[in-house]
Amino acid sequence: METIRFIVPSIILLISVIYLILTFNLPESKVGNPTAAMNYPLLIGFSLLGLSVLYILSEIKDKKKTFTAFKIFADKELTIKVIVVLVFCLGYTLLFERIGFLISTVLFLGALLFLINGRRKWLMNITVAVLFSFISWYTFAELLSVSLP
Repeated sequence: METIRFIVPSIILLISVIYLILTFNLPESKVGNPTAAMNYPLLIGFSLLGLSVLYILSEIKDKKKTFTAFKIFADKELTIKVIVVLVFCLGYTLLFERIGFLISTVLFLGALLFLINGRRKWLMNITVAVLFSFISWYTFAELLSVSLP
């Protein structure tokens, strides 16, 4: 049995266990139900735990099939794009607090769209990045009164 196929589900299982431990250590609420703050994180944690167990069981069931998940990285162009997207995500997280939601989201989405669609569709890329960012900002900041940086 190829053990490499169990790396990702094992990492997810470990993350879910750590998440649940941290959730059980949340402080109790001083107002209302003392354990109410735990309900949603517990739902997420147990869902993640259950799905990771199902993932492991599906990998055990498919042990006779050839594991080809990492063959995608043989394509150098695709691997470079994946790395560039990860760098964009890191840049977005670093810029988000400094320059705010709206500008950082326009830059992030614009960069992703130019990477995926290329320069030929520049008008569509810019339009989608600006409209999506503005509609998201308006929905959260104005309609739902959520404070965004």
